[in-house]
Amino acid sequence: MALAMLGTILSPPALAAGEAEAGMRAAFAKCRAAEDRSERLACYDRLATQFAPPRFQGRLTAQTDPFEITAPTLLRYESDGPIFVLYLKDAAGGIVQNLHIGGGGSATHRIDTPGTYSLQVSGSETWRIWLDPAP
Repeated sequence: MALAMLGTILSPPALAAGEAEAGMRAAFAKCRAAEDRSERLACYDRLATQFAPPRFQGRLTAQTDPFEITAPTLLRYESDGPIFVLYLKDAAGGIVQNLHIGGGGSATHRIDTPGTYSLQVSGSETWRIWLDPAP
């Protein structure tokens, strides 16, 4: 009986959440252990980027509002479905870059030119998009 209750408490989602928390704790411990201040700060900055909520998220098809970048920016995107097409558009609506992921997963694209952009997304499932400072 106690074993059955433990199985209910530690279900696969709970185990996955526990594993994610353990991984996060280990990542922070690694940053904290860095002796060089600039290396430690860079490590924390990478973690902040990794754990930041997405700028855009949705399911299936969407057009984002325009956004402005003032410095090179890393467009980071991930999809949970087998089809994901992302159009990076300039202020006039012209396609600057056609990006895609086949079969789900994640990818990045560096936007080098400051300006106003928008994104047109066509996906078959849920997706998330981040705008991160370019390295």
